[in-house]
Amino acid sequence: MAVPDNTMNRAGSPVRDLGLAELAEAIAGTTISSVAATTDALDRIEASQPALNAFRIVRRERALAEAAEADRRIAAGERLPLLGVPIAVKDDTDIAGEPTAFGAGGDFAPKTEDAESVRRLRAAGAVIVGKTNTCEYGQLPFTSGAAFGHTRNPWGRAHTPGGSSGGSSAAVAAGLVPAALGSDGAGSVRIPAAWTNLVGIKPQRGRISTWPLAEAFNGLTVNGPLARTVGDAALLLDAAAGPHPGDKHTPAPLTLSDAVGRDPGRLRIALSLNIPFTATRTELHPEVEAGVHRIAKTLRELGHSVTVTDLHYGVMIGASFLPRSMAGIRAVHDQMPGARVDPRTMANVRTGQLLSGPALFAARQAEALLHRRIGRFFDDFDVVLAPTTATPPPRAEEIDDIGVVATNNLITAACPYTWPWNVLGWPSVNVPAGFTATGLPVGAQLMGTASTEPLLVSLAAQLESELHWERQRPESWW
Repeated sequence: MAVPDNTMNRAGSPVRDLGLAELAEAIAGTTISSVAATTDALDRIEASQPALNAFRIVRRERALAEAAEADRRIAAGERLPLLGVPIAVKDDTDIAGEPTAFGAGGDFAPKTEDAESVRRLRAAGAVIVGKTNTCEYGQLPFTSGAAFGHTRNPWGRAHTPGGSSGGSSAAVAAGLVPAALGSDGAGSVRIPAAWTNLVGIKPQRGRISTWPLAEAFNGLTVNGPLARTVGDAALLLDAAAGPHPGDKHTPAPLTLSDAVGRDPGRLRIALSLNIPFTATRTELHPEVEAGVHRIAKTLRELGHSVTVTDLHYGVMIGASFLPRSMAGIRAVHDQMPGARVDPRTMANVRTGQLLSGPALFAARQAEALLHRRIGRFFDDFDVVLAPTTATPPPRAEEIDDIGVVATNNLITAACPYTWPWNVLGWPSVNVPAGFTATGLPVGAQLMGTASTEPLLVSLAAQLESELHWERQRPESWW
């Protein structure tokens, strides 16, 4: 269908150009209705779907009904942080009345209850327009699968937007929604953020509930926001954050939006380019390295101390990651009877079966030691700056028709940097770090210790005020 590019609010800005906070303000101020904003988002999703393929489920009828109710509430004087604002969530997150396919093929019954994160987003007034594509069980830094095909990168349709939250990142980067929720078990928010010029926050474990799971993937996976600006990402995180009584991890609450615009002070930043231990050959692409150095240069200009030094992750952290991730894949598969998945997924399910006993127990026990060992690095530094990925976004079809070993080699070579912080459960923020010569985005991550999201957000916002990555948008090509 043809979608007008000039849908405007009464202030004169195209709705697609408004960020999350801006759109929330426009709807609250009635310069645009929630129904108009939601209709615009739905029309853009429908128009983009054949080429971009960001969504698994589009909730047109239900979303428009929710938007109409939001307009009635606004007219009655009610105000909430996201009242009437259209957003998207990843298809590993339950929405009452919709199935959760988690990238797999098959017929799945609609869920009867919202996930806790969705419940909180609704409580903040958000209108959820749909569920975004993800690879099978969130295993890959590609958003591809036999059940739905390839999700494409808005900055270059031949390329992947990353994964596993690639549907969410593609939707935000393309201007279909102002922000979206993803999840990150080995970099699955930060990687697609890096490859689509977005801010992606992997928060402290437990900051956003994973209920109906007390924890996801044995504590590796957390939910996190994707947005064009730090402020919008913080706003969405604040709306979704908070515990369920059944959660295993419940950090002390905090409000991240308060950190946006706050002076972080003069920080000691370690620039670490070395790659965590992998069993396959990996190397840092020069254009990604150049992007990270651009961020380091800006940080120095802002008055921070940036020291080039290596954070030595050690072998134990990899030995802790593998059982937790593979056992997590096996657990998801066991909870999805009738799921049709790739042979490579089934190979991981079998590996997870083997690693679900003593190996998993040992992996969980190692975390406290890892916290102490890597925590000592932060005696001398406040933040670690590192690449988010080792390469620019690969071509989407590179993941097709290859075996288990080739798949592991491909994904490890592209994305060896993010997974250690999932083992630790600590926060990390991807910030856009520029573009390759062919116009593909790359990113860098700011990494801290436990519950340092406010520090990382204030630093990321300071970078944004200098670099203004939010001003760069891909062209619409659908």
